[in-house]
Amino acid sequence: MNKVIRLKNRPEGTPQTSDFEFVTEDTPSPKQNEILLAARYVSVDPYLRGRMMDQKSYIEPFKLNEPIVSGIIAEVIESKNENFKKGDFVNGMLAWKEIQTSTGEGLSKVDPDKAPLSTYLGVLGLTGLTAYFGLMKLGMPKEGDTLVVSGAAGAVGTIVGQIGKINGCKVIGIAGSDEKVEMLKSKFGYDVAINYNTTSDMNAAIAEAAPNGVNVFFDNVGGPIFDAVMANIARNAHVVLCGAIADYNKTETPTGPRVNTAIIKNSVTMSGFTLGDFRSDFPEGVQKLAGWLSSGKLEYEETIVEGFDNIPQAFLDLFDGKNKGKMVVKI
Repeated sequence: MNKVIRLKNRPEGTPQTSDFEFVTEDTPSPKQNEILLAARYVSVDPYLRGRMMDQKSYIEPFKLNEPIVSGIIAEVIESKNENFKKGDFVNGMLAWKEIQTSTGEGLSKVDPDKAPLSTYLGVLGLTGLTAYFGLMKLGMPKEGDTLVVSGAAGAVGTIVGQIGKINGCKVIGIAGSDEKVEMLKSKFGYDVAINYNTTSDMNAAIAEAAPNGVNVFFDNVGGPIFDAVMANIARNAHVVLCGAIADYNKTETPTGPRVNTAIIKNSVTMSGFTLGDFRSDFPEGVQKLAGWLSSGKLEYEETIVEGFDNIPQAFLDLFDGKNKGKMVVKI
């Protein structure tokens, strides 16, 4: 039998394990021009929370009682499609199923001899591309700029900071534990790292770390941390809105300091984006990331959880900050 994970309920506030349902179904067989895939690595990401809500967004919401979909590395275990052979590994948006069929549409082959399979979901996948395009196309960092990254110890944040350093920036990271702060400095080259859980005055901490103001702000978090950084924004700064994990589970519309005046007075450019905005430029991003990785300019961190049954809990752990770098489930 084949295990499948469905969305059982639309979460109210923070998702619970009860919002997911495990079911079993017959293991499928591929039809002509199809391939049979076995999941090997499953990506869990904060943005999936938004797809659990029944509201208009940049991507269609998940349907109740149907499998959840995310980035997955799968192995071809049987093929009736001339473009794929048994033993190939592919990357694509697939259902949370142990085994599934596919026509191959939307899947790309990945080479386990060039990089570990899990990296194609992280530093060489959508995570790395999000960091690259968000920072380079919207943040537009210049040598000597001060870059602040919130959620700096997460999958995207660890990569953003390193790209900032490659471009000659002073890089300040904000994270939620002393262990993560140390990791940012020792492994990823952050010049300064701030633990928001032990810092009583974030405005003052950022002002001390960035005495001339923040030139580029890459925000993965939102909430009070966003407010504190915006209080220290520099003239002609670029603010990149990638995520708002602090607000994803709020049941009421969050409020905070109004930033209109700061944006106007300092001629700040603020841009939100989703990765699909840069789809046509993906080859450029992959080439850059792979080059930096192979030359040793780019490090990566992964939190790997083992077992298909642990996918929902791994997703929930993202909201408690239990991951360092990319959270991946190994099947």
